[in-house]
Amino acid sequence: YMHPDMPEGAEEGIVRGVYRLRSSAAKGPRVQLLGAGAILREVKAAADMLERDFGVAADIWSLTSVNELARDGNDTVRWNRLHPTDVPRVPYLTAHLSKSKGPFIAATDYQKAHTDQLREFVPGRFTVLGTDGFGRSDPRRQLRQHFEVSREHIVLATLTALVEEGELDVS
Repeated sequence: YMHPDMPEGAEEGIVRGVYRLRSSAAKGPRVQLLGAGAILREVKAAADMLERDFGVAADIWSLTSVNELARDGNDTVRWNRLHPTDVPRVPYLTAHLSKSKGPFIAATDYQKAHTDQLREFVPGRFTVLGTDGFGRSDPRRQLRQHFEVSREHIVLATLTALVEEGELDVS
């Protein structure tokens, strides 16, 4: 599939593990959707559904390396522990996401535990969707539904997080 054009100024984020792919211009409750690999297309579709059908502004972030973000976060925590009198450092992921409003929903083709290693560095409610379980031989669409990483499940996880934060009514 065609990759989107690289946003201006995204070079460092691509190498370090995350960059904002799209900022929503919609009004209403705001969320941050993070996606990796092929599931990034599902994240984009979910963002469109959230804006069109529910009036939710959905910013999209591309996770280019969960491992790199986890390494950076853990290295930062260690550095801060070993240098208690110095100005504390802030993990790359935390620094970028802390400027954003709303819950954070991550969807990937990885097991949930892989992306969940970022939880400590996400500055807010963090929901992780992933493909836990054994391999199956269904078509991709059915697999995404089965593992709950489809656009519909991303929308459901987002609406649930917004309800839990008091931004939407459960009805």
